[in-house]
Amino acid sequence: MEVRRNYLARREFSGTGGSGTKMRRTILTTILAGAVLASGLFADAPKRRQKRQQERIAQGVKSGELTPKETAKLERKEARLHKQIVKDRKDGGGLTPKERAKIDAKQDKLSREIYKEKHDAQKR
Repeated sequence: MEVRRNYLARREFSGTGGSGTKMRRTILTTILAGAVLASGLFADAPKRRQKRQQERIAQGVKSGELTPKETAKLERKEARLHKQIVKDRKDGGGLTPKERAKIDAKQDKLSREIYKEKHDAQKR
């Protein structure tokens, strides 16, 4: 009986097998799962953004807000940016934070150009 009581006391004191270990394991698992999910979402962000910009260009063509010349110019820039993303991903097995920042800046600029071209007062 004495041996059993000492064993249980040591077990609680050392933190092994107690409910605290389960709690720590659960918290760690949750944090790791969140990190994995977040990294997957960020990895696909340039692709999703590129798709939305393509949709904006298509909507501009459909509504007559973009001329054929403007559309061709925006499509060329979009294709050039897509080639850059593909190249950067192949170089190092993914996008580095520096490459991602550069791509984000280029996508921001292209987004502003799409807006500007769609809202200028040119005749279609």
